[in-house]
Amino acid sequence: MHWPAFASFFVVSTFVVGTGAFVPPSQRRLRSTSIPPPQAQIRDEVDLDLCTINESFCEATEDDLADSTQSIGFSYAQFAKDYPFANNIGIATLKTAAADLVAQIVVAQTPSLDTIDWQRSLLFCAFGAIYLGGFQYLYQVNIFKKLFDVDSFTNKSLEEKLQDGSGLRALAAQTALDLTVLTAIYLPTFYIFKAGVFSGSVDPGVWTATGLENYQQNFAKDEVDLLRVWFPADIVCFSVPLYLRLPVRHMTHRVFRMDSISVLYKRW
Repeated sequence: MHWPAFASFFVVSTFVVGTGAFVPPSQRRLRSTSIPPPQAQIRDEVDLDLCTINESFCEATEDDLADSTQSIGFSYAQFAKDYPFANNIGIATLKTAAADLVAQIVVAQTPSLDTIDWQRSLLFCAFGAIYLGGFQYLYQVNIFKKLFDVDSFTNKSLEEKLQDGSGLRALAAQTALDLTVLTAIYLPTFYIFKAGVFSGSVDPGVWTATGLENYQQNFAKDEVDLLRVWFPADIVCFSVPLYLRLPVRHMTHRVFRMDSISVLYKRW
């Protein structure tokens, strides 16, 4: 072979091999695309795999921390916010049942637990759950929330409330409506229920007649008590956040000695 021809063959062969002309197409594509991924991508893929294997490898978010905090113990404030209706029913029922037991043991001088009228206690539990719990929640929360801008006013500070003219007018309107309901609905219902418990009759007509008669006889005294107690109490109850409205109201019952069961023994 002549040297010029050999030199030409060597140059061409070196160029062809260097460019991969003799490499199969599939391998050629693989080699051309096998560029190492960035370090950040590798790190994210490793983290994702670890999270898939075990969630404890993942960083906790704020929601995860909140959930873990709630799972540690029971928070009554959080329960009252999340389940206001159930919270109100529970307070009203337990409060009324406890008041009746105190009335039977302390006021009526019941000698022992064996002689307590448990059927009557169950009736008062029903009254507390249905009227004090359910009906009061219906009109003081659900209806008042539709009639007035309750949340806007109750979530303000005391200074902001005193400067909120429309909110103060709504507060006065709620107080007036509640006093009207107490006078026209609560007291007649209370006296009729009272007659059903103590009259000894199973005739609802007797309960109604006896209850309305006692309601009329005690009307003047009851109205004085309502205005003396519930006028200032309503201002407080309708100023606190909505989920605390009825719990505060139930506590007011106990503080001022205006619980329904106590009135039963004063005027029968």
